[in-house]
This record gives sequence, C-alpha cells and structure tokens, in this order.
Amino acid sequence: MPGLTAYGWTQALSDDFAAIARADQQPARVLRVDRGGVLAATASSVIRCHPGRVATRPGSAPGPPATGDWIAVIPEPDGSWVLDAIVPRRSVIARLTALGDERQILASNVDLVFVLHGLDRTPKLRRLERTLVMAWDSGATPVIVLTKTDLVAGGSGGPAIDSVVADVQAIAPGVDVVAVSNETGQGIDAIERRVEPGTTVVLIGESGAGKSSLVNRLLGEERQITAETREGDAKGRHTTTSRELILLPMGGVLIDTPGLRGLGLWEGGDGIALAFSDIEELATACKFRDCGHHNEPGCGVLAAV
Repeated sequence: MPGLTAYGWTQALSDDFAAIARADQQPARVLRVDRGGVLAATASSVIRCHPGRVATRPGSAPGPPATGDWIAVIPEPDGSWVLDAIVPRRSVIARLTALGDERQILASNVDLVFVLHGLDRTPKLRRLERTLVMAWDSGATPVIVLTKTDLVAGGSGGPAIDSVVADVQAIAPGVDVVAVSNETGQGIDAIERRVEPGTTVVLIGESGAGKSSLVNRLLGEERQITAETREGDAKGRHTTTSRELILLPMGGVLIDTPGLRGLGLWEGGDGIALAFSDIEELATACKFRDCGHHNEPGCGVLAAV
C-alpha cells in the first residue's frame, strides 16, 4: 500500500488536518463515494467508512464528501471506520445539478483539469469555453486534451489536426492544448510529463471523449470499461458511472468522471475573466464602466466585433 504522499499529501495538508483533527483520528483521501459509503486510502490500507457527523463538525468543509477530499477518519471497536471531518478543500470542480438549484462537487483538491474532446466530432468551442470557466473557477489549471488524432485525415501531426488545434487555441488563450491518440500513443508523453508525483488531475468531458481510454493508456492496462461511440453523431455511451481517484504508475493521481451531458456553471467569477481574457481586455476600452456591450455608445467590445 503506497503512503499518503503518493496521493498528494503535503506538509501544508498536514497542518490543515491538524487544525481540525483529534488525537484518535487518522488522515485519508477519498477514492470514491457511492451508496455503500466512502472508499478511502489511509497511510496503510484502503478502507470503507460511513459519513458519521461530518455536517456538524466545526472546521469541516461543507456538504457531503467528494472524490479527492482529504478526510479525518476514526477506527471503531468493531473494526469499522467513521468519517468525522473533511479537511478544507484547496480547489473544487463543481457544477449545477440538473434541476439547477444545487451545487454538485465533481472532484476536489485538484491541480490540473484535463478538458477532453474527441476529434471524431467537430469541436464544440462554446462548450469548451464553459468548461474552461468551470476549471478556472475551481482554482486548478486547465489543459485541453484533443483525443483520437488517429481518426483525423493526416494522422499524427497532420495539417488537419494543426488547424483544429489552432481553432481551439484561439478560444483558450493561455491554456495548453495537447493532441493525443490513445490508440497510437501520439502525444501521451506530453500527458505523462504533466502528471508528476503528488499531482492530482481530473478528466472532464462528454461521453465518448476518450476519458476511460486515456486512463487505460496511462495505467498500461484495461482497467476502465470503454465503449464505441455511435456512428452518425459520434456520441458516446456512459461507461464510467462514478468518480474514482486512481493512482498512476508514473506518480500522481487521476480522477476519472462520468461523461457530462449538461454543464451548468455554479459560478462565474474569476473563471469568466480568465476564459474570456480577450473580451475582458476589450471591455477596458468601453466609454461607460457599466457597459452591457449591447448598443451603448463607445463600447470597445462592439467596436472590435
């Protein structure tokens, strides 16, 4: 069993844990949350625990536990474990639920967000922009990963791929764009270099984008179930049904997530400014500070359009 350092444990997290924990508690990281409870890794084993009194513990992060959380657990006399507190989260990937009235945490304590899009379909640039807003707002750093380069005319590094990369880069200033093939291995080395020991990466994208195939490629084994996309519309079927934290052989951990059909933004604070930095810069030239960029005189955004 690897130690907690392999899962991203640091001295800073140790200090955060000490601030909320009691003497009888141990640190652990949440690997998966399901109806049976919480699967977590301690320094010596993988355990299953139930939430206990998290909601009322002073200093604990709010809400139910999420994949990627650092937690304080207590051993019970009967050999079971209780989750007693959640260490305050350093980053949170969240969206609105389907009803649009509740925050759903997809992953926590993430360093990098890999935004996946398959090149077997035309890139949905507006959706990529919304996903980048969610990634920037989380406190993590986004990286756009364009998968299935082997299905594009020209193959690895061809002009067709270069054109798509340029289109995506144009709507994502300051964001790295990596083109990969899970089949041929093209570009995988660029992914592996980013998943350094102690780094936590989450995969976000629609079903069929190649998330599970990328996990299998990085693991070197067929661990995650994959399925072919539908012919005609290139839509995928949901093969990953839960968010799971996986330890990678090159160091670092990866959180695979189910495909996202809807992407309701919980908030759009600094993420809006970072994802649309070109618009933010143009807006500084507007005549009026509260310009709505519709039909106001002296609008810098409209002038650029």
